[in-house]
Formats: sequence, structure tokens, C-alpha cells
Amino acid sequence: MKRSYYLLAFTIPVAIYLSFYLKGSFSYFAVFFAFFILPLIELLLPPLNSNFSMAEESLIKDDSFFDAILWMMVPIQFALLVYFCQIISDPIISISERVGLISAMGLGCGVLGINVAHELGHRKNSFEQTLARMLLTTSLYWHFFIEHNKGHHKNVSTFHDPETSRLNESIYGFWFRSIKDSFLSAFKIDPQEMVKAILIQSLFAFGIYFIWGKLALWGFLSSALIGVILLESVNYIEHYGLVRKELESGRFEKVRPVHSWNANHLLSRAVLFELSRHSDHHAYANRKYQLLRHYDESPQMPTGYPGMILLSLIPPLWFKVMNERISKIQSL
Repeated sequence: MKRSYYLLAFTIPVAIYLSFYLKGSFSYFAVFFAFFILPLIELLLPPLNSNFSMAEESLIKDDSFFDAILWMMVPIQFALLVYFCQIISDPIISISERVGLISAMGLGCGVLGINVAHELGHRKNSFEQTLARMLLTTSLYWHFFIEHNKGHHKNVSTFHDPETSRLNESIYGFWFRSIKDSFLSAFKIDPQEMVKAILIQSLFAFGIYFIWGKLALWGFLSSALIGVILLESVNYIEHYGLVRKELESGRFEKVRPVHSWNANHLLSRAVLFELSRHSDHHAYANRKYQLLRHYDESPQMPTGYPGMILLSLIPPLWFKVMNERISKIQSL
């Protein structure tokens, strides 16, 4: 059951492929699937809070099946990008259809590119870290590998962290601040790798222009931007308004499950490789996705990630829903 559960992750690349293949008004199918069908189902299904026993964890901890699913997303993402560049370079495509195709590829850049890279980037072996960098190149966001692992996990839920959204900060202001400050933070952390990343990503973009032309390049850049905005939207909802206490020594308290919003909604957990069990991920960053646990003390989102992203796009409604939850947490 646990193995077949994560096969739901392939619904995203299948939806993207269908958008490319069917074209026309169906070019919007992937976005419709991710931000209408999935949130609707998650509103109807209850979250699942159960955890594995220690014996069950030992059985799946080193099961290569769970790693293989991640690895498969790398060639799938590159294949989808090649297919996209071939289609989008056609000058006779209408503007409406072009927007649909770009939004579908943007979903791939965010979910397959950055999200899978996030999981692989936490692995200790060079093979999987290389796969992470390859995926991040498809969104031109290589610096996420640097800042997230060496900055965000250290500074999460403090004012030092560009990827932690603050109480009453709108998602639109957060996008600008986080994108800018994360890039600058990565340069401070590892300037040598940042120069390498910029060179490789520039060559990658030039390669697309050289092979498929200007329309493909603009389509790719637009898709990469959508992928980045999806990532930053996820960052926004994951830590909104949660703050670690500063100690008398000037240090901050240890990162605990209460410093990340958690969501146990089944579809989000499957398609995003348990990213929504974010509380455990920050408490134990090296724990593989299939082992992430629920904690009763971690603050819970009212629905899964797709629905929460949609909610965040309406700041007054977002503040009403989430600030009430933060007030309850602070009163405990």
C-alpha cells in the first residue's frame, strides 16, 4: 500500500503531458488538475495522522523503490522540457494556448524540478545531489540548493531567514523579498558555487535558444519563473507567522516541530513526496520522505498545499484564517 501510494506522484507529469499533447483549451488541464481537482478532493477527504511503527520504518528505510521514484522524475522532467520547447517554438500557437502550455511547464518546474530536487538535495551522496542540481537547472534556481540546506534550515522561523514569511506579510511582498534575499544569501554562503551555477544555467538557457529559438527561450524563462513562484508560495505557507524564541545568549531555540505548519492531507503528501509533513522535515532534515512523521504538537493547516496556496493569494482571507490559528498557538 505504501509503495502504490507514492505512484500518485506520477499524476502530475501525466497531467502536464496531456496538456502538451491535447493542446488548445486542454493546455490548461495540468493547472486545472493541480489547483482545482486536487484541492477539491482534499476538502472532502480527512487527513491521515498515523505514523509507522519502528519495525515498519526499518523495513522501508532503505527500500530502493522509494529512491527510484525520485530518480525517475529527473529524465521525466527533462523529457517534458524538450517536448515543451518543441511545441512552444511553433509561431502559429495562439496566445491563450501559449499561456496554458507555459503554465503546465511551470507546474513541472515547481513540482518535478524544485520539489524533487529539494528531497534529493538533502541526501548525502554525490549522485543524488547531482540529480538535485540538474533538476534545479530546469528552473534556473540552483542557488536554492545552497541557501536552503545551509541557510534556511539553520535560520528557519527567525528574522535571519529570507524563506520564512512573517506575520501579516502578504504573499506578494514575500515573493519579492524571498527571491531577492535568498539569492544574495546563497552568494554569501558559497560564492564559488554560485558563479558555477550562473554559468551552467546561462549555458542551459542559451542551449535552448540555439536549438529551438527565441520563442522557446521566452517560454522556458516564463515557465521557470512560474516554478520559482510556486516554490516561494510553498515557502510562504510552510512557516507563516511562526517564530523561534531568541535566548539570552543571542542564539535561537532549537528547531522543533512547532516551527513549521504541517498538513496530513493524503494527495498533497503523495504528489509532493511528503513535503507537507514539514514539521518533521525541519526537526530531522536528513529523514527520507517516506519516513516523515506526524506530531500532535505541530500546527496543522486546514487543507493541503494546493488549497493553501490558493487561499494565500487572497491576503485578507489568508490573514483571517491563519492569524486565528497563530493566536491559539501563542495562547497555549
